[in-house]
Amino acid sequence: METPKIPGPTDAGEKQVLGALMAIRDQLQLRKLDRTTYVRTQDVMVLYDQTIEQVGILNEIRKGKPVEENQGTTDLRQSNSAFLDRVVDSVFQLLSLFFMTIGRNNEAPAAYALTSTIRRLLDHLTESNLFSAQDLESMFHTLEHLSEIVHNSASSKPAPFLETLIAQRIERCLTSLGNLQRKIMDIAEQLRPTADKLISILRQMAVINTKSKFSPAEIHKRDSELREINEKRKDGQFVDENGNVLRGSEGVSKLLERCMDYTKIILEKNGQFPDKWRPIYDVLVNIRNELDRLSLTQAWSLRETDLFDYQRQLDRIDESRVNGNWLDEQGRPAELYVQRTLLYLIRRSYGYIYHLMISSEPVSEALLPIYNQLQTLKRCLVEVKNSGGVTSVRELYPYSMKLHSIDNMRVDGKFMIGEDIPEGQGSVTELLAECFDLNYELRVDAEAADTPEVNTPELHTPELHTPEVQSES
Repeated sequence: METPKIPGPTDAGEKQVLGALMAIRDQLQLRKLDRTTYVRTQDVMVLYDQTIEQVGILNEIRKGKPVEENQGTTDLRQSNSAFLDRVVDSVFQLLSLFFMTIGRNNEAPAAYALTSTIRRLLDHLTESNLFSAQDLESMFHTLEHLSEIVHNSASSKPAPFLETLIAQRIERCLTSLGNLQRKIMDIAEQLRPTADKLISILRQMAVINTKSKFSPAEIHKRDSELREINEKRKDGQFVDENGNVLRGSEGVSKLLERCMDYTKIILEKNGQFPDKWRPIYDVLVNIRNELDRLSLTQAWSLRETDLFDYQRQLDRIDESRVNGNWLDEQGRPAELYVQRTLLYLIRRSYGYIYHLMISSEPVSEALLPIYNQLQTLKRCLVEVKNSGGVTSVRELYPYSMKLHSIDNMRVDGKFMIGEDIPEGQGSVTELLAECFDLNYELRVDAEAADTPEVNTPELHTPELHTPEVQSES
């Protein structure tokens, strides 16, 4: 757990709440590390109820004031309640990820961790002033979905203050998102593809710069693309076909110059990162690479609670900045190359975490092996259908046998794990039904294709009498 060394509470009541919440957090951490069994819903709900009880007591102690949301602001670091608020946040983060792990993605507690990640991403996009409409569109749809979940929460253990807290977080994210969207609207529509291209080039160069083997040729290629874009300007401005300066030309021109300057810096460094910043760099590269691996094998290897440690490490490194930059042991700020490289790695990693969270299926990890098998079967059946189907019903036997073996695992229509009925029954049953339907359609098509071959003599009979009928008429 990466909790900063900040003052603890002085109030006796808050101290008791802190002790109880730290015990809950420790239990959640231990359960997160236990891979011998799947996470059971009842185990999570017991700790969730205990947390809600303690936070309710805390709210009473603070005379109904909302729980502070802390993201490393200066005033919060100096507050005597900051440490307790950090623990509250970490417990809710863990519980949120546990809700995803047990398949209760569509309940309010599951939205907590995702809003934290979106908030971080939006803060970074605002700071860097580098974003495209596509970046914002995904987050907007996610926030709309989370808003619906919070306002229509199906949680059997409602906690109004938690739902209010998450709703406030969503509202702040939407406000920040709206500010960024207005910046995009300030750019003329015909100039936006150029702006998006520049952002794409800058990100590609950042990827090249952090590869284990640096390739100057790849940077030179991006430099050529930048020069082509630069040639489209007239007197340093982007203009339309009539020679009028396009709206947003100045900002896009600055972005172009920023890209060209970054190209020179990367080529000068030639993939050599300063030794004194190497420890932070290595940590961030490792996090980025591990999250990239998880994004490729998510369905089979990810437990959502795994994301907690990655996010906390990123938070700690991100919050160690002073006025937006890191300081060395002598208190000197990092050079521009170091700052941009580290910020890229942090932002890229937050992006991976966001992607992994929104890709989480509303299915308990206990049912994920079955769910993943059905997803694989569905992809195979769809591929067979798109490639023209099968020539014989026999070719469908392996699929049919697998589907029936999975169907036979149900007890009274439910997939049981021991005596437990894991979350996500509806999703798994629906997917199983889709696979049966696809298999049936393929079988019907295959049988229909066989029919003409069986009745070939009868089909030709009317054709033999056709001339006689015509001569009689």
